[in-house]
Amino acid sequence: MPKTDKKVQVVQEIKEKLDKASSIVLVNARGLTVEQDTILRRKLREENIDYKVYKNTMIRFAVEGTDFAEIVPHLEGPTTLAISYDDATAAARVISGQLKAMPVLEFKAGIIENTLYDAKGVAAIANIPSREELLGRLLGSFKSPIASFARVINAIAEKDPNEAAAPVAEAPAEVAEEVAVVEAVAEEAAPENNETETENKEEE
Repeated sequence: MPKTDKKVQVVQEIKEKLDKASSIVLVNARGLTVEQDTILRRKLREENIDYKVYKNTMIRFAVEGTDFAEIVPHLEGPTTLAISYDDATAAARVISGQLKAMPVLEFKAGIIENTLYDAKGVAAIANIPSREELLGRLLGSFKSPIASFARVINAIAEKDPNEAAAPVAEAPAEVAEEVAVVEAVAEEAAPENNETETENKEEE
């Protein structure tokens, strides 16, 4: 295959990947051992991230006219391109997780959800939890007050009516307020029931 055709093929390969990408991160991976490179590639592949060394010229041609064109000024020196498809922060997060074991790794820049970040910006993005982790935290925040409310209601149902009401310590403030309202309504209704019973006895 002629050299020109090979270049065109590489540019087209990058373009096709960029069409589906949610983010790209440029990395200087020069100095990694074969073992370190293998480990890093495996971890990235597990997160559905493409990780490949391309010539800066090829990347420059590929990003021209795309949402990733702003990355061009950072295409200097050794460049490895990490492309995320599912989670826009995944590439930055996975690579950041290996920096301690592979200190030669360096962020150069990145475009994440159409925003250009320098090396420091990409490093900061790497600290953002994954979408799944954020959803898990959100679900946990929903379940916590519901569980507390259920425990409080259960305690009220099992409580001896002659005992003094115990303070609600574990329920959130808003739940405690609702419980207080329920108990207040119950106390107001109690005298009416007693009066009704007295009237019935007098009638007998």
